[in-house]
Amino acid sequence: MRKRQPRSAEAERTDPEGTVRSAASQRRSRFHILMAALTVVLLAAIVMSAALGAARLSPGQVVPAAIHRFLPQGGASQESSAFPNWAPGLLWGIRFPRIAMALVVGLALSTAGATFQGVFRNPLAEPYLLGVSAGAGLGATVAIVWKPLASLGIWTLPVAAFVGATLSAFMVYRLATFSGKTSTSSLLLSGVAVGSTFTAMISLLMVTTRHDLRTVIMWLMGGLTTAEWSDVYIAAPVTLLGFLLMLAHANRMNLMLMGEDRAGELGVDGQRTRTRMLIVASITTAAAVAFSGLIGFVGLMVPHMIRLIIGPDHRYLLPATALFGALFLLTADTAARTIFAPAEIPVGIITAFVGGPFFLYLLRLRKGV
Repeated sequence: MRKRQPRSAEAERTDPEGTVRSAASQRRSRFHILMAALTVVLLAAIVMSAALGAARLSPGQVVPAAIHRFLPQGGASQESSAFPNWAPGLLWGIRFPRIAMALVVGLALSTAGATFQGVFRNPLAEPYLLGVSAGAGLGATVAIVWKPLASLGIWTLPVAAFVGATLSAFMVYRLATFSGKTSTSSLLLSGVAVGSTFTAMISLLMVTTRHDLRTVIMWLMGGLTTAEWSDVYIAAPVTLLGFLLMLAHANRMNLMLMGEDRAGELGVDGQRTRTRMLIVASITTAAAVAFSGLIGFVGLMVPHMIRLIIGPDHRYLLPATALFGALFLLTADTAARTIFAPAEIPVGIITAFVGGPFFLYLLRLRKGV
């Protein structure tokens, strides 16, 4: 069999299509390897998170304890010696709902950040910095302190957070848009201004409504302590639908990376695409923030880390960002509840410790110093 000779530089110059195909093939290979690695690490992180805590289990006890509740009564007694009697109740009643919510929130915030960065062509765009999280926080705070809203029941927080997030997103977008153009600096400044205004309104509500002060403070610091299966059942479908809509617009977002004028020449309505993705990312953010509180910088860091590995193509970027975002927040939440166990710290503090320096690094990188 004849051995295939490597392509020379001259051959690559005369056959640019072959070079493009080769680059695309390499990118797909990196994507598949990365997805496989992230899946394996994520499964291991789920087992470790379920095992760690004030009441510890060994990793080998997690799986039998998890499937214990699904076994027939006769088979259950044979497996009970493999783990403590309290393990199945602890896992399914407390730890698994929290793990599931961490995965949902991490996926939502990271993919929303990647979408904001794509449609605005701004590497610093993300829900927290654009004021979307602050808008959702204001809506949720109003829902907590204004008792008439309790008539909505379990939907109170999600609906209020959605209204706040959407309002904030459109305010930022309108304030940053001049003559149909949205600049990077005006977008960031508008996000800071709107976010600061909403944060001030939250502080005012906290001062004037003291009996719910602790609840509001803990929510604003970001945490998954109160996660329940009912929360997951609400947040997960909304997040999954938002993620699928982002994937459906991946090619359009890729074209928008070349500039709105160029995208328009190729048949993409940049204004309409930006508006759609703004709504989708805001709803996805609201679904996460409503149950987790304000968790910053996930949507900023995760897309950048993935982009360094597989590039800016949203067809690959969004799925990999979703997996890594889920892994990142699950790891941060596990650290938050185990570092000072049995006490725990809000996961928002962990992400801020990591995200703050990362944000400063990006600013320094953009200035070229």
